[in-house]
Amino acid sequence: MITLEVKDLMVFYENAIAINNVNLRCRERELTGIFGANSAGKSTLMYTMSGIILDVQRKEKMRGGERVTVLGSIFYNGADITQIEASSRARMGIILCPERRRIFQESSVMENLRIGGILASKAQGKKTLEYVFSIFPRLQSMKRRDGGFLSGGEQQMLAIGRALMARPKLLLLDEPSMGLSPLMVREIFNKIATLREQGTTILLVEQNARMALSIADRGYVLETGKIVLQGSREELFENKEIQRAYLGKTHETGRLRNHIV
Repeated sequence: MITLEVKDLMVFYENAIAINNVNLRCRERELTGIFGANSAGKSTLMYTMSGIILDVQRKEKMRGGERVTVLGSIFYNGADITQIEASSRARMGIILCPERRRIFQESSVMENLRIGGILASKAQGKKTLEYVFSIFPRLQSMKRRDGGFLSGGEQQMLAIGRALMARPKLLLLDEPSMGLSPLMVREIFNKIATLREQGTTILLVEQNARMALSIADRGYVLETGKIVLQGSREELFENKEIQRAYLGKTHETGRLRNHIV
């Protein structure tokens, strides 16, 4: 079943094109990866799918700033959500874990998690919190610590945990490896792989193509706002252009395929 489908999507900032005629699908209970270099348009794509771009568009218009134009269509479980606000999409189960974590630095781990589960009932919140702690047991041991005193990797765990508290039906992960050590990147991606194995539908945007492909079911390559390659994990691993541009000529695809799982 197709959870999310994007058709002919285009996003302009004034006359500069950020997303150029993108078409993609995210299937239920799969992890779909989107990867590319800096400034490829990955975060703009996530803002558009989560609905945040509509907030940006409205605020820019109110203050007389740059014009933001969104064209094309976004379908969620078959329904057109192109003009639905971010808050309504969140209630539908589309939850964004943003780039650079964006946790509440002066709030404790527990307070951050409770904010994520604000729409849940008390019973739902308790059950989901137990699930989050089962995925990230380190958070339970530091639940009274302020977010600003966590390491970068711990903050990323908290950001994902906060998103999970909203009980996502589609989890949008934007650059979870950014600014983390190689060891912590490996740990974070192992946790993401666990979420995928437990049935969470995930759309992952990531600059680290090797890590993204290691856990993805299928993927898309985004360059200057346009999808230039797509396919299953195996097809992308075997693609000569992917090997040369993103994986390096010396890497063995068989070894990479089992990099973290």
